[in-house]
Amino acid sequence: MDTVLLSDNEADLIKAAEFIKNGNIVGIPTETVYGLGADASNEEAVRKVFEAKGRPADNPLIVHLADFSQASEYTSFIPELAFKLADKFCPGPLTIVLPKNDRIPMITSGGLDTVGIRVPSHKVMHRIIELSGRPIAAPSANTSGYPSPTSAAHVMRDMNGKISAVVDGGSSEFGVESTVIAIESENTARILRPGCITKEMLEQVCSEVIIDHAILHELEAGQKAASPGMKYKHYSPKADIIMVESDLEKFISYVGEHNGEGVYSLIFNSDSEVFPYRNMTYGKDSSEQAHLLFQRLRELDDAGAKKVYVRAPETSGVGLAVYNRLIRAAGFEVIRI
Repeated sequence: MDTVLLSDNEADLIKAAEFIKNGNIVGIPTETVYGLGADASNEEAVRKVFEAKGRPADNPLIVHLADFSQASEYTSFIPELAFKLADKFCPGPLTIVLPKNDRIPMITSGGLDTVGIRVPSHKVMHRIIELSGRPIAAPSANTSGYPSPTSAAHVMRDMNGKISAVVDGGSSEFGVESTVIAIESENTARILRPGCITKEMLEQVCSEVIIDHAILHELEAGQKAASPGMKYKHYSPKADIIMVESDLEKFISYVGEHNGEGVYSLIFNSDSEVFPYRNMTYGKDSSEQAHLLFQRLRELDDAGAKKVYVRAPETSGVGLAVYNRLIRAAGFEVIRI
C-alpha cells in the first residue's frame, strides 16, 4: 500500500481518525515515542499491527484513552490506588495494568486477562482518540526489536508500505516508552517497565513502589510478560551493543583495547572532550539520554557501526528507564570493570 504522510492540522487528524475507524493502521506521535495506532477493540485491526511490526503475539499492547474515566468501559475492576495515580499522572507517560473485560480482545492483551491503560498527553494523539471514538492500541511504530521511533521519518523508514498513514507531530518529548505499573495492594505498585514517571515520583502517591526483577534481568523460562518490553530483545540496532559499567578512565582503556574497524562508543556529553576514539554522545543527564537514546542508536546504524560500547547510565530516576532499554538492546551483555 501507499503510506500517506499527514500533518498535524485538524483536517489531516480527521483523516487519520477515519483510517482507524475503518480498521486501518496509522503511525501517531505521542509524548513518549511514535505509536502504531489501531482500534484496540477490532481484532483484525490489531492483527495488522502485529503483522506490520513482526511482533510476537504474546507481547501485549497498551490501550490509549482520551480520559481515565473511560477505563471502566474496558476493565472489570479498578483499584482505588489506580484512580489516585491517574489523578496525579494522567494524562501523561504512565500505563496502569488492570483486569480487562471482553471489550478488549485477547489478541490485544497478548493472551493475558489484563490490559495496560494509558491516557496520552500529546495533543495529536489525544485528538485522534477523540475524533475516532475508539480505544487505540499503539505499540511503538518500529519493526519489532529495532529502536523505537521518535520522529515521523523513523516511522516512514520502518513502516512505509505497511500501514495506511503517518502523522508528523514533530520530535517525541520524552524519547522512551511510558512507565508501566501493576497495582500490588491497596498502597503498593510494581514497576514493570520504567519510564519518565519514576519510582520517586510514584512514591508521592504509593507507600511502596517495587521494581520488578525483569527490569534489569531476563524473564525466566516460561514466564509470561505482563508488560511490553519485558520478554524479548528490544530496542536494538543492527550493530552489536555492549554495555560497560566503569569510570571514564577504565572505559577509555577498555575501548582502546577492543577498538577497530566499525567500533563506536556511545558516551556522555561530559566525556567527549577527552574521549579519543570514534563516538557519539547521548546527553548530559538522564532526561536528555532518554530523549536522544533511540535516535542515536539509529544514527549509529546509519554511520556503519558494527559494534558499540556504551557508557552505562545511572539506575536512579529516569536513568533506570535508559539503563533498561540499553540492557535489552545489548541482549543483557554487560561488562563490569
